[in-house]
Amino acid sequence: MVKVAGVLLATGILALAQGKIARPGTVNYAEGQVTLGGQTIGAKQIGSAEVSPGQILATQNGKAEMLLTPGVFLRLSDNSAVRMVTPSLTDTRVELIKGEAMVEAAEVLEGNHLNVLDGGATTLIQKRGVYEFRAQQPTVAVFDGKAEVMVDDHNVELGKGKELLLTQTKPQKFDRTEAEASDNLYAWSKLRSEYVSETNASTAQMFVGGGYPWYGMGWYWNPYFDSWAFMPGDGFLYSPFGFGWGFYSPGYWRSFGPVYGRGFGRGYGYVGRGFVSPRAVGPAAAPRMGGFAGHMGGGFGGFGGHMGGRR
Repeated sequence: MVKVAGVLLATGILALAQGKIARPGTVNYAEGQVTLGGQTIGAKQIGSAEVSPGQILATQNGKAEMLLTPGVFLRLSDNSAVRMVTPSLTDTRVELIKGEAMVEAAEVLEGNHLNVLDGGATTLIQKRGVYEFRAQQPTVAVFDGKAEVMVDDHNVELGKGKELLLTQTKPQKFDRTEAEASDNLYAWSKLRSEYVSETNASTAQMFVGGGYPWYGMGWYWNPYFDSWAFMPGDGFLYSPFGFGWGFYSPGYWRSFGPVYGRGFGRGYGYVGRGFVSPRAVGPAAAPRMGGFAGHMGGGFGGFGGHMGGRR
């Protein structure tokens, strides 16, 4: 409860400073045809539009990203819809009513209760990971992490590489490599994970050298990216299996200098206080996992330092 209270404090103070606040249900990104409560979401609504209890966020030929608790992203595929049930930090409930949704959980605190309803079953997300839900034949698949599924009066534990048809009570293995290669929502979520990691890195620099106040773990609005950034309370986190992008706290940035990593020996650079996108400089592989390397940074020019894969 102390950690959850800290998140509420940080988010509340930022709301006063920036005029924006990110609660569970905030729409962080939309492309193509996306509606909230039947009304089209425009670019100016991104970052401030909220899916209120009972409202439906839906896509036609498009995709959308919605924030849940700090560090948790829900992403909708084409022709999909999700209803907000309860947007509380301590009891977050959403219901998939059409299509497909993927949840990337970079951080799950003990006080968070993240529930996804699908086909009459309720899935409680228990650990960091990547989870996919399908509505047509109600199914939950765990790419990484741990979940507990409540089907009728049965509780079923699901771990990495397991999926459950929600009309049954026995989980089955699935080929994650094959699923990653063929799953359009997975590919889009992986790309979105890279973008939100870039936003985190840019935001961390704002706190280190830009004079912005730092209040601990939570969502922080980045006006340059027009996106909310997830900031860990300390250290750094790597996004779960298959994505691998990092989320760094300002404290870690101050201690180790400019960092941007995709885990296990890959990293990207920064130039002073200027952000250098990985699409500008390209990857640089460290000589060994956990090793250090340097490279010339593109984009703004000059040297960019990075630390690849340090855990």
